[in-house]
Amino acid sequence: MPPLSPSSPASPLPLPYDAVVGALRAAGCVFAEDEARLILAAARTPDELAAMVDRRVTGLPLELVLGWAEFRRLRIAVEPGVFVPRRRTEFLVEQALTTAPDASVVVDLCCGSGAVGAALADALGTRGRIELHAADIDPAAVRCARRNVAAYGGQVHTGDLFEALPDSLAGRVGILAANVPYVPTDEVGLLPAEARDHEPRVALDGGPDGLDVLRRVAAEAPRWLAPGGCLLIETSERQAPTALDAFIGSGLSARLVVSEELYANVVIGRN
Repeated sequence: MPPLSPSSPASPLPLPYDAVVGALRAAGCVFAEDEARLILAAARTPDELAAMVDRRVTGLPLELVLGWAEFRRLRIAVEPGVFVPRRRTEFLVEQALTTAPDASVVVDLCCGSGAVGAALADALGTRGRIELHAADIDPAAVRCARRNVAAYGGQVHTGDLFEALPDSLAGRVGILAANVPYVPTDEVGLLPAEARDHEPRVALDGGPDGLDVLRRVAAEAPRWLAPGGCLLIETSERQAPTALDAFIGSGLSARLVVSEELYANVVIGRN
């Protein structure tokens, strides 16, 4: 895509592309040119542009500046205080679709913005009717997720893991995707400032070894999964062996899949 400039028809306003790039680059934005194009395309007035650039150079994640994040070609609405979906999590979605291509009941646990559930429903919906449920303990995430799954008829529930779900789902879930927090408590402070300062700690902190929530999900998952249903959880390379043990200990058959390109590690368990 060519750079936007005062004469570029791709920009809605005669805005100073070079000045925006310079401000972003001075603030340490590695992809200043790409970010400038997105901000210029989103800004409707010079004042709005100035405010968006100011928010970005002071450290607000680009996705929160824009109000959306791209995830599997979908534009996912995000807002302050809600976990921003990562591109590496697209690998979890791909593995879910490969493992359970005929799933008709999908649950997005620890849903955050609801990006995973929306992406799964978008893909599976072309193959038939999908019953989509999502849940999060954070009311801000629930509000955001409702915006993103509404187009798929998804229901979003507030509560702690499985306690949020209707009992009628027990034994019926074909895909249970749980993007649980998995950063060890002592390492949360080492995260990039964009995550550490702008995302809820409950979406990051996984306990002393980062696997507290994963263990809870794995322990209860068999009750909720349909025969042959699958549980998918993202984790780190270092944590993967312990995560596999947790899946196996709950009675699931388990395997690890890895994307070197996205630096993604996903543990898959089947009932």
